[in-house]
Amino acid sequence: MDKIHLYFISQPATDRFLPGDRHIIPALREFIKGKKVSGIEKVFINLCKGLDQLKVDYDINLPFNKIQPNEPVVVLGNGRYALQGYDQPNPIIAGIGLMTHPADWPTLFTDFPVVKYLQHSTWTNSIYSRYYGEDHTDLWSAGIDTDKWSPDPHTTKKYDFLIYDKIMWDKEQTREDLKLPIVKKLSQLGLSYTEISYGSYKETDYFELLQQSKAILFLCEHESQGFACCEALAANVPVFAWNQGQWLDPNRFAWGETKPVLATSIPFFDDRCGMQFKDLAGFEENIVLFWERVTNNDFSPRKYILENLTLKKSAQKMLDIINSVYK
Repeated sequence: MDKIHLYFISQPATDRFLPGDRHIIPALREFIKGKKVSGIEKVFINLCKGLDQLKVDYDINLPFNKIQPNEPVVVLGNGRYALQGYDQPNPIIAGIGLMTHPADWPTLFTDFPVVKYLQHSTWTNSIYSRYYGEDHTDLWSAGIDTDKWSPDPHTTKKYDFLIYDKIMWDKEQTREDLKLPIVKKLSQLGLSYTEISYGSYKETDYFELLQQSKAILFLCEHESQGFACCEALAANVPVFAWNQGQWLDPNRFAWGETKPVLATSIPFFDDRCGMQFKDLAGFEENIVLFWERVTNNDFSPRKYILENLTLKKSAQKMLDIINSVYK
């Protein structure tokens, strides 16, 4: 195979308040809160790691005018700016982060020679395939760095649960109706817990809390992949997941989604990973059973990740997609 050209390009920041503050604000934020890697950045980084493990030749963000005929092009950039200026005939495999919904870019396949748009999971891919056609979409799950996210047998498990709060919609009401009663129930059962909230922690903090926790309570309406959940599984921490079953993004109506869309918060999950509940009643009905299974070591979530979501397996799937396009 010819060298693969990978692209991850975000639109440059602009000044917000004062000339030059586009450089100052991110630097201050990183200094105060530490450098954070977004989910879409991690998708790209982990693909590169997987290709390295497979010893595949690739480059990153080569100027478009230097692409040679028949050389594969994969664009996983952040927003439609990633394709700005592309004028080569080489077919493009694109995906994940160019848009939030296909209604945001209905002309993608006529604007550029895109032949495949990728999504991580079945439920999100079904949305895109309805717009772009099944021949133009494909499933590709990102790999998890299982060496990095591995259990540390020397760390003391001082918490029974780590509560991962990624509640996205109607936050105050959902926390009052679901999260607070859950916390109260854990206390009634004598189970210790600590909490972490999406978007407000350093990755190293999350890693340490996973090592210190016997199980994770994952609270999120739905996920296209769910990196944090997958990383917990890779660390061999069983998951008790809220999985209410519907796509709840309020923007769905503006995108023309008038019918209910099935969704999941755990698109990568099986019985080895843990258990799930639909609502508060389901939590209260199953929490004792879940905890019994945790204490009996009935779960083996890391095995699931090693079988399905390693860096190598993800990179090989990308190669398969590339080979299907560049025959």
